[in-house]
Amino acid sequence: MLLDVLQGAEAGTFIIFLDSVNFSGRSLLKGYINAALKREDVVHVLELEVSEEELRAGLDTQHARRMYFHGGFADPLGWIKRSSFTVPQFTSEDILTLLTPVQQSKPAVLVIDSLSWLLRHLDPVVICKRLQDIKRGGAVKTIIGLLHSDLHQTSVVGSVCHLATTVISLGPRTQGQWALAKTTKRTKSGKVLQEEELFSIQDDLTVHSRVSHTVQTQAEPDSVEADPTANLTFNLRLSEMEREAKEKVALPFVFSQEKKSALLNPGQGAGQIMYEPDANDDFDQEDPDEDLDV
Repeated sequence: MLLDVLQGAEAGTFIIFLDSVNFSGRSLLKGYINAALKREDVVHVLELEVSEEELRAGLDTQHARRMYFHGGFADPLGWIKRSSFTVPQFTSEDILTLLTPVQQSKPAVLVIDSLSWLLRHLDPVVICKRLQDIKRGGAVKTIIGLLHSDLHQTSVVGSVCHLATTVISLGPRTQGQWALAKTTKRTKSGKVLQEEELFSIQDDLTVHSRVSHTVQTQAEPDSVEADPTANLTFNLRLSEMEREAKEKVALPFVFSQEKKSALLNPGQGAGQIMYEPDANDDFDQEDPDEDLDV
């Protein structure tokens, strides 16, 4: 699955490389950039954590014309006005402005190095909303972000990873040159695919992998209501015949259309009460219920 991710993804994909102090994911991030350039994708890199020179090292120079760096490493917060991109500029509008001058026939790949830099200076809720806006904007085909899991609270990491279509968690080397990658991919149909594999990165940033373990699960709905009748010793549910019989029962004090017609339009021979006041009737207008007094 790791190689499938490197070979390309459909529009609207958000991939997170989740690393820690035990294993850096930047080499794998550069491997993805190299693969995207060979696919003739246009790649825009937001460099906040390391310099452009360090990121360019080892990349395929033949495709450098399709790679654009937006420098924020020298002055990521914009204090001395030395960077072309700063953390406060991480909005869908500013990203679109960065991409506009580059003439391209298809959406670009946006690489963020790293998301941790943004999360350290902006509210996580703001970051999540702006990532969603960029995904839906149409100018970016794929977002690739490097996230350092040990720099943030678990809830923050979980919130950002929840937005991703693919999360690749990287572990330390286990056997010589091999390292461990746990890939979680969410499909549009709702399935969650999980795969553990060993991988190695060559000097030319080529990635080799071998599958260790694969799991496929069905995604749970966002909101699952508990069934109060699930563990009862008696049956509260109706069969189809019982439901039909129930619907045919005439409920009291419920007038059907026939009853309403009969009351509103009495037929010939219907009973009537005729009353003519008598001259001896004692009727007091001020106290009509006087005769009821005891």
